[in-house]
Amino acid sequence: MSDTRKRLRSARRWIIKVGSSILTNDGQGLDRTIINAWTADIAALLDQGHEVVLVSSGSIAEGLVRLGWTVRPKAVNELQAAAAVGQMGLVQAYESGFQAFNRNTAQVLLTHDDISDRRRYLNARATLNTLISHGVVPIVNENDTVTTAEIRLGDNDTLAAQVANLIDADVLVLLTDQQGLFDKDPRKHADAVLLERADASDPAIQALAGPSGTALGSGGMGTKVKAAERAAQAGTTTIVAAGREPNIIARLAAGEPLGTMFTSQQVPVVARKRWLANHLRSNGELVLDDGACAAVRNKGVSLLAVGIRECRGEFSRGALVSCVDTAGTEIARGLANYNANEIRQVLGLASDQFVEKLGYALEPEIIHRDNLVVSRGTNPVTSR
Repeated sequence: MSDTRKRLRSARRWIIKVGSSILTNDGQGLDRTIINAWTADIAALLDQGHEVVLVSSGSIAEGLVRLGWTVRPKAVNELQAAAAVGQMGLVQAYESGFQAFNRNTAQVLLTHDDISDRRRYLNARATLNTLISHGVVPIVNENDTVTTAEIRLGDNDTLAAQVANLIDADVLVLLTDQQGLFDKDPRKHADAVLLERADASDPAIQALAGPSGTALGSGGMGTKVKAAERAAQAGTTTIVAAGREPNIIARLAAGEPLGTMFTSQQVPVVARKRWLANHLRSNGELVLDDGACAAVRNKGVSLLAVGIRECRGEFSRGALVSCVDTAGTEIARGLANYNANEIRQVLGLASDQFVEKLGYALEPEIIHRDNLVVSRGTNPVTSR
């Protein structure tokens, strides 16, 4: 057993995410037998002094069964209706499972706006920490009944990584229908080898991941690798493992080498910059010259107007913007001290020229280094 696996025994805070592909009984609704097995393992973890947050898919899948729909709809309103119906059964199943061990549960529904808005982000963090401190198991899901394409987190692997960053989790477990990450697709190659360890920040690892293999789930191995990289920002270790393996959670907690463990060479990011890094969408783009790119990427300095060549999009002061090089590759993201129109007027100028051009100077920097985070790996920001 490796030292890293051994450390799982002492890991305090766990995020456990279960996907639709293993949560449902071949499209016949929720598999309460497997749910009860997971709740037993989680209850045992709690009894050992660990803290656990459960991120669960399954509301739409359960809703389809309850509504008698055999095919997952594409219309947003129908998906939202299915989620609203199915969420009742999903929470009920977990509540029943945990009641057998005298454990209370709480439903927590989040959207991207809850993560991107600083006040709501801190409120969500405080709520989760309070629930955990009282021994309650928070059951987190994306709020599918109200989300639209513009505000969706996208999949529960991403959501689980966001929660790991939100509450500084030690371990993120992504339970799926695969044993872990293989060196090639095991569904096509009988000689595929399971990778016991992988670097979440290694671009070659991302290339190994494929799309979702089921009609019920919205994620795949690719989203899990990205989630592992995102979780590493908080120093969180991620494990991708087969959710239907007997006593999977208890065995992982005991340090058994199951699944693929993702670690990262990157240095954990402070909490405020993790919040910035985990915005999934930006409000605009600033195109930087080569000198500004090198300074921001390598020296940790603030972004000045003199190094900006172009401002794209319309945004207000305080908005999250993406900083890209001339080829369009994102190198950083941060909170702008000026709106888009003001920035266009001072492109390429020194800070002491702002008053002459604008009639005022709010700040000498376009983005202060404390509100600027360098982009890493495979987690890009998408402009609205």
